[in-house]
This record gives sequence, C-alpha cells and structure tokens, in this order.
Amino acid sequence: MAFPKSLLLRNLLFVLNPISGDIDKEGLEERIQEYCREHGRTATFFHTTGKDDLTRLRQHLHQEPAEAVFAAGGDGTVNLVGEALTGTETPLGILPLGSGNGLSKDLGIGQSLEEALPLIWRHTVRSIDTLRVGGHFSAHLADLGFNALIVERFAAGDTRGPGAYVRIAMQEYLDYESAVYHIETDRETFEGTAFMLTVANANTFGSNVVINPAGQLDDGEFELCLIEPFPGTAAPGILYRLYTEGFDESLYTRRLCCRHARIHIQGQEQALVQVDGEPLKLPMPLEIQMLPASLRVLVPLPVPAE
Repeated sequence: MAFPKSLLLRNLLFVLNPISGDIDKEGLEERIQEYCREHGRTATFFHTTGKDDLTRLRQHLHQEPAEAVFAAGGDGTVNLVGEALTGTETPLGILPLGSGNGLSKDLGIGQSLEEALPLIWRHTVRSIDTLRVGGHFSAHLADLGFNALIVERFAAGDTRGPGAYVRIAMQEYLDYESAVYHIETDRETFEGTAFMLTVANANTFGSNVVINPAGQLDDGEFELCLIEPFPGTAAPGILYRLYTEGFDESLYTRRLCCRHARIHIQGQEQALVQVDGEPLKLPMPLEIQMLPASLRVLVPLPVPAE
C-alpha cells in the first residue's frame, strides 16, 4: 500500500510558551535545535509573552516566512499558531507540551517530545476545519456551562494535572445550577435546560473525555453536544460513557450537527465560554461559524499494515 510522502520542509519556526503545562522546558530549544540539525532542518524560535502574541507572530512570519510552524506548548499555544496560519498554505505542527493537548490527541500525534519530534521530517498534511466562536478562533472544542466553569477555576489555580481538574469539578458540582438554552442552527432549533453544552469541531478533551465520538475535523460541520440535567445517581454512568466513547448512549445527552449556530442563555447578557482551553466572558447571543478546510496541519504518516 502506498502512503503519502512527507513534504520537504526545511525552514521551521517553533513557537514556544515557556510556562505551559507542568513540563520542564529547560534545554528544550537545544533539544529541538539538535534534532533538526540531525535531520537537515533549520530551526528558529518565537517566544510567547502573553502580550500581543498573535500580532507579533504574524509580523514575524511576514518578515521571516517559515515553511512550517510548530506550536511547542499547550492548547493555548496551538490556538495562537492555528489562528495565525488559518487561511494560509503554511502548515501547523504540534509538539504537545501542555496540560491537556487536546487537538494533538485527536490528530494522533505522540504525547511526548520524543514521539512528536519526528513530525519535522515524517508526516503528511491534512486540511481541517476551524471555527469562529463569538468571533474567537477555535480549532478544537469550546463549551458553555459546567465545564467552562471548571476550566476557569482550573486556569486560576496553582496546580495542574488531571487530579486538580477532578478535585475542582467535585467541589463545584454540588452547587452548580443548569441554565436554559435557546439554540438556532442551519438545520434545527432546540430550547431546554442543559448542564453543559460543547461546541465540538473534534472529539476529545485533554482530560481524555470523548464528548463527540462521531465527529470529524474535516467534514465541513461541527456538533453541539448537550448534557441535560441528570440525577446524582446517573453521574457515574454518564462519566463512564464519556470515557468509553458512549456519549450517544445516555438518556441525558443530545447532539446537533450543523454548519452555523446561534446560542442564547436565558436571562444572561453574557456567558462564560471556554475556547480551546481559554475561559472568556462573551456576549449573548453567541454566534458560531464554520470555516471549512481552512487550516493545514502536519500529522503522522499511517503505520503500514503487517
């Protein structure tokens, strides 16, 4: 069986976030530089600071074009680089170095630096869809409701890792009140109470929760995945299904497929929304638009069948 050949990408830019996740970054540039040198590539680096990163990155690429740009960090770094490259021919590569690394998991990229570095020379290119969520770029997942609240609390805390996320979720669950959502899509409408609503361009949260098992990154549509209010006795079963790709099997879940959506939460002029891991306060109604095949990404070559 023939497999696609890797592009000959020699001049590579690596966008580094020095504080993403809980991974030690000491010596990271040297390791990347040495690996690129061994494989006949040239590596340059751009460091994020949290101030005007998107503008600075675009200016950098305008002045010093790269043949591919690698996001070396977490979901926020991937979001930054993805937005800068959307609508261009320059592909995005990912070295997952954050706490969640959601998009890299859905693309099948290895989750250690050693597993991901071969992307610089052994890969194929895939064009994926992206979203605009309330005007904000998203390549992966966004949501409103319970998980958005947990992401906000998690981002404000000092501890990283899945243990901290679970602890915060257990603390907030007891007092959390579901909201009434009114949703209009290009195909249907929905009005009802929801515990959380996920805008899914992909499948899996960084926590390995599979919120949208049937979703595809390149099918020209996205899914609205709702979890409706449920009794406490149903929580273990719902959680089990979310970790075993059984989202659609629960009595308390609903999925809407669409290309455009408008979401309003009853009684709220603005709402907390997490977009690719970043919590934001956005005005209602929330407009979501699909940009088909707008971002090129580097993914591992398929493994030949034995």
